[in-house]
Amino acid sequence: MKKVVIAGGTGFIGQYFQKKFADLGYEVIIISRKKPHVTWEEPDEIKDAIENAEMLINLAGKSVNCRYHAKNRETILNSRVETTEILGEAIIECHSPPELWINSSTATIYRHAEDRPMTEETGEIGSGFSVNVAKNWEEVFFNFTLPKTRQIALRTAIVLGSGGGVMTPYKNLVKLGLGGIHGPGTQMFSWIHIEDLFNIVLFLRDNNDLSGVFNCSSPNPVTNRELMRTLRKKLNKNVGLPAPRWMLEIGTFFLRTETELVLKSRWVVPDRLERVGYTFTFPALDRALEESLS
Repeated sequence: MKKVVIAGGTGFIGQYFQKKFADLGYEVIIISRKKPHVTWEEPDEIKDAIENAEMLINLAGKSVNCRYHAKNRETILNSRVETTEILGEAIIECHSPPELWINSSTATIYRHAEDRPMTEETGEIGSGFSVNVAKNWEEVFFNFTLPKTRQIALRTAIVLGSGGGVMTPYKNLVKLGLGGIHGPGTQMFSWIHIEDLFNIVLFLRDNNDLSGVFNCSSPNPVTNRELMRTLRKKLNKNVGLPAPRWMLEIGTFFLRTETELVLKSRWVVPDRLERVGYTFTFPALDRALEESLS
């Protein structure tokens, strides 16, 4: 039986991946913080889990949907960097390491962009806390030299899908009546449906000449204005008050999240994926939201 190891596999994306791989006939092993899964405090068990696996997929990391106080900042960074280091060291110890290691990254690595889209080749790396997390995450990942294992980092946009995900702050703001534009409303919203994210993993598995960094986002990002208009329609909210930054600061404080999640302009496009022939199942926001909110 083929084996896939999913690190950080108990969250929104991990649970979806676990089911989809099981449906394909894979043995799925989860690495997580708690039993009954293999835990991060068990290096020998991690190595045994990875041995002879076809793929290792690392999704580990504390959710960024929280307040960025000092303790959370430290946990957000360490939960990504330290787990990636543990997995890399485990692969080195394997006699039959996985052929493919896919590690999460984030589309937030690029700068705030309202002037042009960010591709893997021409995108400009930004600055600030979230960007520094992404840069450290990728640096640790690509610092490993693994001759038998292809390494791919997925710079993933905001993931849509039923049952969870980081769309929650947007839905909560609509339900609070703050479903108009956020800030200027011109900031770009890059997104991807969870089914496409899974299908991209399979596509990269099957194309063994591919490695490096890939933007995982729909080819059709939208403005915040369009996003909120579509969300109001799907959630049957005819009216939504516009929310300037000061109002968002209050709202996100009570929702225990950060304004960056809605105010940063993430204009990211999947240039490499499209050039190598990946076809999106959910290229347009309307249908993706319809499925995600059903």
